[in-house]
Amino acid sequence: MSWKASNLIADKHCFFGSEGGVSFGKYASLNTNFSSRDDQQNVCRNFDIIAANFGMKRGNMFTLRQSVTNVAVAADSPSWFQIKADGAVTDRPDILLGIKTADCAPVLLADYEHGVIGAAHAGWRGAVRGIVENVVALMEKKGAVRKNIAAAIGPCMQQCSFEAKDDMRNEFLAQSGNNARYFKPTDNNTYLFDLSGYIEDKLHALGIDNVENSHIDTYSEVQGYFSYRRNTHLHLIDVAKDYPTQYSCIRL
Repeated sequence: MSWKASNLIADKHCFFGSEGGVSFGKYASLNTNFSSRDDQQNVCRNFDIIAANFGMKRGNMFTLRQSVTNVAVAADSPSWFQIKADGAVTDRPDILLGIKTADCAPVLLADYEHGVIGAAHAGWRGAVRGIVENVVALMEKKGAVRKNIAAAIGPCMQQCSFEAKDDMRNEFLAQSGNNARYFKPTDNNTYLFDLSGYIEDKLHALGIDNVENSHIDTYSEVQGYFSYRRNTHLHLIDVAKDYPTQYSCIRL
């Protein structure tokens, strides 16, 4: 199940779900995680399918070796998992930017007037440590104007599914006591964290008014999206990094 934001050009972006690929088993079907034990040729074919949706080829893609950093880089030429970062920005119409996720929030941004786009992998660590801010700052260096940026927050784990503990909450509170509002206490001495709400408010605080939030929960949407935490709870991850991921893309 793919999702497109109404504030981004429809044929220039897509938050892909788990459907439409060639992988099978627990990776069915549009898996984009080369670190999984999925057949590598199937993963390559899945990327070919994604690129073809934009009338492009896999060789046009700028893909990242994602981690939990706040590093954003300029995509001045296509790159295939060579650069370790969690955000990318380009002003080139021949490059397809992408972010893989499996519960973290994919954020796609565009200033169409000035011809600059960006993509961010905003898990909770990256979000609290500044990946969104760094992508926006790099977009401005490329010529974007903040008031003209449209941003969309794609499917990710929503508050009803995102259980967190004190150590995570404490990192947010160390940044600002106001962040307590994103943590809803439970009866189990844990909290439910509003990741997409936190990112949405962060974008508004940066001066970006045109923000759309999918509010789609990757954990509960079993048929439409991959979820790392759901796979963990179902005991489907036998070794580290062996889980499927979906992809979100944007181009000029």
